[in-house]
Amino acid sequence: MTQDWPDLPTGIKNGISARIGNTILVGLGTTGQSLYALDLDDLAAGWRARADFFGAPTNGAASVASGRKLYVFGGNGKATPDALAPVIHDTAYAYDLEADSWSQLDTTTPAGLSGARAMASSDGRLLFAGGYNKTLFDQYLLDLSTTDARAEPHKYATLVQGYMNQPPEFYQWNDRLLSFDPATNSWRDLGENPFLPNCDAACVDLGDDCFLLLGGEVKPGLRTDVVKTIALDGATVRWSEDPRLPAPANARMQEGVAGAYAGRIGDTVLLAGGASFPGAREKIEAGIWFAHEGLTKTWRGEVYALSAGQWAEIGALPEGMSYGASFTLEDGILLVGGEDGTGSARPDVRLMQWDGTTLSFAD
Repeated sequence: MTQDWPDLPTGIKNGISARIGNTILVGLGTTGQSLYALDLDDLAAGWRARADFFGAPTNGAASVASGRKLYVFGGNGKATPDALAPVIHDTAYAYDLEADSWSQLDTTTPAGLSGARAMASSDGRLLFAGGYNKTLFDQYLLDLSTTDARAEPHKYATLVQGYMNQPPEFYQWNDRLLSFDPATNSWRDLGENPFLPNCDAACVDLGDDCFLLLGGEVKPGLRTDVVKTIALDGATVRWSEDPRLPAPANARMQEGVAGAYAGRIGDTVLLAGGASFPGAREKIEAGIWFAHEGLTKTWRGEVYALSAGQWAEIGALPEGMSYGASFTLEDGILLVGGEDGTGSARPDVRLMQWDGTTLSFAD
């Protein structure tokens, strides 16, 4: 029987998301301090507003559910409405689904976690991979915010060039796998990420404390086609590289994507959408580090399936989208919100299904 998937009451991008039992939660990002819940057992009730977040509005925060709580770490935005510039937040919060209430955790993040991916291990620990460098990014945003581009165009351009025209290592993104234990309110460093650290990768929980990280960006404007697995065994972590994303049917190379949707259907992993700057990797190969300068940001529509160690392009989204939320359900992958080709936040909700032959979408 075809189900009707209710759209959100407002568009959302760069927000938070998590599933707790049969309730899915999305919010923050472009919704400000709002949080919405959908009961998968009562779709007719639609999305219901839950308690508003009381922290500073944040975009790109790392979010994950563990137990019956949703945890939110970092992100970026103004610490106060009258602040000169946005910053990367180092705060952490928890939302209790039963109590419908937020609380701030008595901790600060040991690294900038804006754009990081959060994962929950089977023993309740929260894992974090990637994320911007707070010190460097905060200073860059402050410099830009306090420089008048019209009055001082040369100074402004110099700031942008000085920051963007650098190799990935310059940005000092978080290259450690960090863990936070809510039971003890404590952090641990689980070792170095052997790959280039990145932000806004897609993440799929493979079960048995294994997580797949797909794509993302390795510096502002430059995406990656690298796919990697994190396997956790107690305090031991094993990283491994998986087959890379193939080039789209209509392109010479795979630029990689950031902010893509991803999930599992059976043993098959699907990756859909995301955003990139076509031509950026070619410029990098030519030694041009400000790789996305002069290029057009493109919202991708391709859908890829990873099965038996092989990727295949299996179809496309109804339109290019990125920076939304995705949830693995029993009968498909639910795609919630996101950013469209105009940069607008969308309220759309649809179920993506794949039977091994046909890709389909149910609104």
